[in-house]
Amino acid sequence: MSRDEDRIPGSEEQLDELKQEVAEELGLDDDIKKRGWENMTTRETGKIGGNMVKKMVEEQKRDMTRGKQRKK
Repeated sequence: MSRDEDRIPGSEEQLDELKQEVAEELGLDDDIKKRGWENMTTRETGKIGGNMVKKMVEEQKRDMTRGKQRKK
């Protein structure tokens, strides 16, 4: 099975939206517009990626909590 076959439809777009949202929250959106993603520093892209993971984990925890509350 190839890597492309493992992808969830629409997931790339959702990740791109989250990446842009996090960049805006960190105040990096103007830098991205000026320099482009390919010219961002490792530190900047690492901040964005780390915050994306943090948001995804928080969302998953909320979803799991909601699921437990419904089962009671």
